[in-house]
Amino acid sequence: MSSIKTSFAIKPIGRLMVGLYLVGLGLAMMIHTGLGVPPWDVLTQGLQHQTGWSFGISATAISALVLLMWIPIKQKPGFGTVINAISIGPFADLSKPLMPELDGLLLNIVWLCLGLAFVALGSGLYISANLGGGPRDGLMVGLTRVSGWPFWLVRSLGEGTVLLTGWLLGGTVGIGTALFAIGIGYMLQITMNLFGFDPKKTQNGAKTSK
Repeated sequence: MSSIKTSFAIKPIGRLMVGLYLVGLGLAMMIHTGLGVPPWDVLTQGLQHQTGWSFGISATAISALVLLMWIPIKQKPGFGTVINAISIGPFADLSKPLMPELDGLLLNIVWLCLGLAFVALGSGLYISANLGGGPRDGLMVGLTRVSGWPFWLVRSLGEGTVLLTGWLLGGTVGIGTALFAIGIGYMLQITMNLFGFDPKKTQNGAKTSK
């Protein structure tokens, strides 16, 4: 019986790890173009600029604040939440040597769009593992569940708010930042549907009050 349970558990863990690697790869591709970072990284840069903290400390502080925002919407962290927090950065670092030389703006834009697609694909894959979303994705899923709004709308509004806040704090904004803020919500809704995940349902250990 234990071997049967283990075989069923391997699939979600495999989805989680492959998905997180694809997210790290996609972020590395976007950063490589130099055309702008995703909105949450703009916010991290803004906090870093205002406080003098390192990028890592700023990112950790934002993640902790986001996790606190899970409490009122009754979203609970899972195994995947912890793995997300500690693996995406290293996966991005591991992907850096794979980046090719890109000549010209057009090639950089194409590479940027491919990176965004990998982020959306990887995010949909690891979220669908149902082992707990990352701090930011979990917040968006929880807000979708409690609001009843389409995920793409919740995600787009969230990314836009984070982007504006990060820019006002002094973060760097580029073409890639705008494309990510506009497109990630809709693209992620497509990939979650592809992998059979419905963010409007109670999942990831979240409980709704009766």
